[in-house]
Amino acid sequence: MAESNEPQQPTLPAARPTKPVSEALLNEKWDRAISSLIVRSAVGFGFGVVLSVLLFKRRAWPALVGLGFGAGRAWEEADASFRRGDSPVTDALRKSRS
Repeated sequence: MAESNEPQQPTLPAARPTKPVSEALLNEKWDRAISSLIVRSAVGFGFGVVLSVLLFKRRAWPALVGLGFGAGRAWEEADASFRRGDSPVTDALRKSRS
């Protein structure tokens, strides 16, 4: 292959339409907080329904208490995540010390 004598134009880096790191981190924390709220509230509500059927003669209050406990746990986790401010939540997953 023959070399061409034409000057090569420098290639410019492609413009990245990404968000700033702080905004991306905040969005990730909000996503985790909302999904945690939904999941934990649903689990608490389900646990309350099961207890209501088995132990409390089909009353509504155990399901509502379970819903409240789930939502409260999600709120505390999200609050801790936002207060920390530097890294996203790992959902209490422990890393092995190898």
